[in-house]
Amino acid sequence: MNKIMLCCSAGMSTSLLVRKMVEAADERGLPVEIDAYGVADFDTQFPRYQVVLLGPQVKYMLNSLSEKAAAHGIPVQPINPMDYGMQRGDKVLDFALSLIEAAH
Repeated sequence: MNKIMLCCSAGMSTSLLVRKMVEAADERGLPVEIDAYGVADFDTQFPRYQVVLLGPQVKYMLNSLSEKAAAHGIPVQPINPMDYGMQRGDKVLDFALSLIEAAH
């Protein structure tokens, strides 16, 4: 099971994208757990996941969040703004899966 965390300001704007990503995974028969959180929950939640993707509104926090997650071997990357804006769940899912593959 691939475990993917999306992180934005409050966890709201990424929740629609989470649904699109889950739909794309279901179509492919991929077992996934994808959840959205606000940055306030980052420290308590990220260790449960294999990768963390950041919404455009919190991309400025990439360095500090990456440093925290690096100690656990968890990659943190920003979501492509076009894929985010167009709600391309399949593309964001592919990106997350590629980061999980590269980390292992």
